[in-house]
Amino acid sequence: MRQRRFKNVTATDVFMWAIGAAILLFVCYGTIRQLFFIKRYDPAEWVDFVLSGLGQGGVYALIALGYTLVYGILLMINFAHGEVFMGGAFTAFFVADAFGRKGYFDSPNFNVKTLLALGVVFLVSMVTSVLIAVILERVAYRPLRGAPRLVPLITAIGASFFLQYTFSGLYGSGVKTYPDVEMLKGEWSVGDIGMAKIQIVVIIAAVLMMLGLYWFVQLTKTGKSLRAVAEDKDVAALMGIDVDRVIVITFVLGAALAGAAGVLYALMFKQVQFMMGFIPGLKAFTAAVLGGIGNIPGAMLGGFFLGIVESVGPSLFLEGAGIPAAYQLKDVIAFTMLVLVLILRPSGILGERLTDKKA
Repeated sequence: MRQRRFKNVTATDVFMWAIGAAILLFVCYGTIRQLFFIKRYDPAEWVDFVLSGLGQGGVYALIALGYTLVYGILLMINFAHGEVFMGGAFTAFFVADAFGRKGYFDSPNFNVKTLLALGVVFLVSMVTSVLIAVILERVAYRPLRGAPRLVPLITAIGASFFLQYTFSGLYGSGVKTYPDVEMLKGEWSVGDIGMAKIQIVVIIAAVLMMLGLYWFVQLTKTGKSLRAVAEDKDVAALMGIDVDRVIVITFVLGAALAGAAGVLYALMFKQVQFMMGFIPGLKAFTAAVLGGIGNIPGAMLGGFFLGIVESVGPSLFLEGAGIPAAYQLKDVIAFTMLVLVLILRPSGILGERLTDKKA
């Protein structure tokens, strides 16, 4: 058995494993050096890095769920999903701005008026994202359902550019600034550690939505239909399941989560514009691959993992390089993690076999 395994190993495999081992050693060296020898940051600052990573990772995870749901059903990568995320947040900006001008977000205390206004902003974003996703599925993807996989992939990339420049024409190419929500500003203190309110809210909201999706997929009748279609479309159709309806529901679920993620992202980073979906979309796709594409818990895990690594990583390797360098290193770290996983564990962190289970 061992001889057979080694027989299948090529020079390319050895070379790729060597690259992966070198990257892994470099990461371990930087981590040990920072934690045990340099010690530039105190524990409170490390907690802040982790919370910031969890907040950003929650956004990645919510977007990644859309990628993984569609892949689980159709075995295609919907590269226009980042623009579904962008379209919801960008459209909801105008509603949020109107509420901000009327003073709905001015109170620093917990109040129903602010919560209702935020609820409307989330609803507008989610509905807009759902409409975009349903139109995409009906116009761009459904006619190509029986085509080779490369065809819908190229179509998705074209749809991504189409949506970017459509929203640029509708709303302008400038950057729009979300209004401040006074209730979400400031920190909650636990001992000597301060935790930003907005980060905690984003983390809790993301976790609740992910749990809600997992409950829906695992325990509802529609969720069972979704899993049946993911397993085998033809057999599911013979059992009386409306496959087209299930596919539309899949796009609706992913788009609703992306729309909510767009508002959470805007509340954290304050700015929206027509290109805002490109990088988070790539990062979310990376998170889905890290966790195991087609696996719902894997997408959640991959998103949080990627967010934490992006937040903590620059602090381990950069000394006094400044914020711009740290920001650039975040992307390097994210895609290095993707390369490592693809080399060392191509099926993702959870190691799912996609031929056996897809959702």
